[in-house]
Amino acid sequence: MTATTRKCPICGKPRVEQFTPFCSTRCRDRDLMQWLSDGYALPGTRADEPDDEEVDRDA
Repeated sequence: MTATTRKCPICGKPRVEQFTPFCSTRCRDRDLMQWLSDGYALPGTRADEPDDEEVDRDA
């Protein structure tokens, strides 16, 4: 296992090639849980909310 100069985005320790971009399975799993629990979000409208154009067409 080789560490690189870049840091793990979760804890800041050096990355390990096997778990890139993380340093361990623990940090990799913590990141996955953030995504699964809606801890991270991408900008935009929610998929379950109708757009303004869709509302106008339905009226």
